Amino acid sequence: MGIAGSRLERLVRESVRVSPAPWSHSPAWRASLTLLIGLATLAAVGHIELAVYACFGTFASIFGGRQPLRGRWRTQAATGAMMCAAVVGGALVATSSHRGWLVIPVTALVAALGSMASDRFVLRPPGPLFPVFAVATCAAVPVAPPGVVVAGGVAVAAATIAVLLGLLEERLLARGASVKPARGEFQLDRTAAVVAAVVIAGTVSTVLGLSHTYWAMVAAAVPFGVDGLLAQTTRGLQRVVGTVIGLVLAGLLLAASLPALATALVVAFLQAVTELLVGRHYGLALITITPLSLLMVQLGHPQPIEMLLWSRLAETLLGVVVGLTAALALRESRRRR
Repeated sequence: MGIAGSRLERLVRESVRVSPAPWSHSPAWRASLTLLIGLATLAAVGHIELAVYACFGTFASIFGGRQPLRGRWRTQAATGAMMCAAVVGGALVATSSHRGWLVIPVTALVAALGSMASDRFVLRPPGPLFPVFAVATCAAVPVAPPGVVVAGGVAVAAATIAVLLGLLEERLLARGASVKPARGEFQLDRTAAVVAAVVIAGTVSTVLGLSHTYWAMVAAAVPFGVDGLLAQTTRGLQRVVGTVIGLVLAGLLLAASLPALATALVVAFLQAVTELLVGRHYGLALITITPLSLLMVQLGHPQPIEMLLWSRLAETLLGVVVGLTAALALRESRRRR
């Protein structure tokens, strides 16, 4: 077997490998419960259209999963603040009539800061994917200036619930002394590659007139959550295949036209399943991430289902191609050095 055949065999083997995922149950129940509380509250007060902001605040609960329980809430509070800042930044962009272009440099800046923070503080999950997802998505939802305060308030409330649940878990279960979180070094070349991928994906998507540019920018950042071209290529392929399968499930759920409270229950369940799967196999997790994301979009801004599904597929493909190209360029740059 030649070199190309060997690489292809390794790629296939990595693509189907299911890994153990210790520490996944705690983030799963916290993320699911936090999101359910937030969405049920918004549904009860008649403002389910704010669900997307609550979702991003909830992401505070998934960070620090591999740290000891004692003191973990500090990591969750810090990452919660990061996610809330991304929500506010995105909402500020959304007040502008030029948000379609303005979102690209703003998302690139958040990608750079998120990448450096991930490197420096050894965040888990790694990379800038979550803050990029937050700022780019929120920038796509038009709001008036007062809506920025509302968006930030909803995100802060959700993040606070997530941190309080983490504190409760620590009080009930933690044993022993706290462990100081690890510190890492910046990888400026990787940060530059992430920024380039986000900018190119966002620009191409906007020029082509695609309707959900943020999906392309998020997909472009996906490969940089892992190291090494093989792992990055695997992650990109899993993103595409998982998205395709997830779109089938999303289509069924969207066609059901569930009421807001029922949708909140489904979304909370999908969030829990996602957290249980993502550490084991990224592609499997995309089967639930995809309908979760589309249901959140429909809660706030209902759109024709067929257009929504095709947009998700097209922008995912675009973003993955751009992200993998940037990852390859990074590998070649490091080789030359």
